[in-house]
Amino acid sequence: MCQFWRVLLIVAGAIRLLAGATVEGNIRLTNSNDSSVNKRGNFAGVAVWLVPSEKNAAPLARKHAQMRQRDKMFTPHMLVVATGTTVDFPNLDPIFHNAFSSFNGQIFDLGLYQPGSSAGTRFRRPGVVRVFCNIHPAMSAVIVVVDSAYFTTTREDGSFSIPDVPAGEYRVNFFHERSAPETLEKLSGAVAVGEALVKLSAVSISETGYLPVPHKNKYGRDYSSTGEEQQNYSLLAK
Repeated sequence: MCQFWRVLLIVAGAIRLLAGATVEGNIRLTNSNDSSVNKRGNFAGVAVWLVPSEKNAAPLARKHAQMRQRDKMFTPHMLVVATGTTVDFPNLDPIFHNAFSSFNGQIFDLGLYQPGSSAGTRFRRPGVVRVFCNIHPAMSAVIVVVDSAYFTTTREDGSFSIPDVPAGEYRVNFFHERSAPETLEKLSGAVAVGEALVKLSAVSISETGYLPVPHKNKYGRDYSSTGEEQQNYSLLAK
């Protein structure tokens, strides 16, 4: 019987090691002009990820993620994926959409596609991809592509948790679309993960200096307030 319980304890310990630890923390946004932050204290949508040291790195599995188009919005607005992930953009609206990005994170253009259909693209390298619709200028989203399997985004209260992180040395990184790169770089730091829960120190991310810049359509021109959108709405009726 003693031998049985000894083996059971060894197996249980191995399972715990395989599952890894949970890394959690809390982020607060400061100096913001966004009403959802100032009035509701909404700190959701900050990307957090852990980059393992080279000796602890593991090959990233090729996965699929989804960014839906509904009510002329991308959902979720902020998406974090591992390098090599294919992101699908299903059109759940009764109108046409054309998701694209002309920024350096990864340039892509899914073309015009109809309601009820979907298109996607594979993100092959790490970076920040700002996504727009070529028909609807108010539609925007951000995809953060990371060389890691350990990532998340903050909840409305600013809390976050990354489960099943193997023991090892990591570097924690943050991205917030209304913060300057140099501000975010200063917040990055080393994290040692063991077998137990890891609680990071609270982080404040300033939005000082953020200036929204109107984006162009995929042709590099200003959006038409009538012609192009009306044309693509009318396609549905044909």
